[in-house]
Amino acid sequence: MFFPVIILSSIGLGAAIILFFVSKKFKVIENPLIDEVEEMLPAANCGGCGYPGCRKFAQVFVESDDVENLYCPVGGGDVMKQIAELAGKIVAVQAQKVAVVRCNGSCEHTNKQASYDGAVSCRLADSTFAGESGCSFGCFGYGDCVPVCDFDAIYIDEQTGLPVVSTENCTACGKCVDICPRDIIELRKTNKKDLKIFVSCVNKDKGALARKVCEVACIGCGKCVKACPHDAITMVDNLAYIIDDKCKLCRKCVLECPTHAIHETNFPPRKIKEEPVKKPEVAEK
Repeated sequence: MFFPVIILSSIGLGAAIILFFVSKKFKVIENPLIDEVEEMLPAANCGGCGYPGCRKFAQVFVESDDVENLYCPVGGGDVMKQIAELAGKIVAVQAQKVAVVRCNGSCEHTNKQASYDGAVSCRLADSTFAGESGCSFGCFGYGDCVPVCDFDAIYIDEQTGLPVVSTENCTACGKCVDICPRDIIELRKTNKKDLKIFVSCVNKDKGALARKVCEVACIGCGKCVKACPHDAITMVDNLAYIIDDKCKLCRKCVLECPTHAIHETNFPPRKIKEEPVKKPEVAEK
């Protein structure tokens, strides 16, 4: 009766001894600096850095000789500076970014041409449906971008049917950018006081067709390109695009756009030039 117990106990003891020596033989000694770097990270585990979690980012940061392309968007420049000092490395200063919705095709600016009766999902709708306005580039407004945001930085406006980004909460993790099937959401540089100028349209159709489905679409007229004194605007596939690094926020392009497709945010109201009052002419006697 005791014989089977003795055999099983011996097998268990032998396996334990073998596992002990194997674990010692193949033990991986991890750099303790990885733990320190991880503690300094925001623990968001959002994947915005390109790695699956803060732990993996900390490991890559500590073990890499070149950290130029490593960046934690949630922690931003301050956190990157701190972990660089801890690890004795140099990181490049990067501009803080924020998500921007490049579509202004609200109910006010478009006409409903069809109805969608499928699953309420942008990705599923994109595979079978052009959109209620007929724009095959515009936002569906079904909100796939909302649940993927871990920071409550994006919501669907009930009146316009379009996503709205809260710049105060946005960490530029990029999840909303990745989930959008029409590449409408983009990460753009934040300037002082959150001043931004961007083309709120991604429609690549020719002008007449783009304007037919949305009255505020970019029609590719090129007036903004000519007006920009800094060569910050390109025209590709009938669509204007403002380059972040070149834009000096002069706003000249905004005034030239005939469809108001170029948006300016958080700027003070423009000063209205008052025309001089003409004095009444006095008739000569």
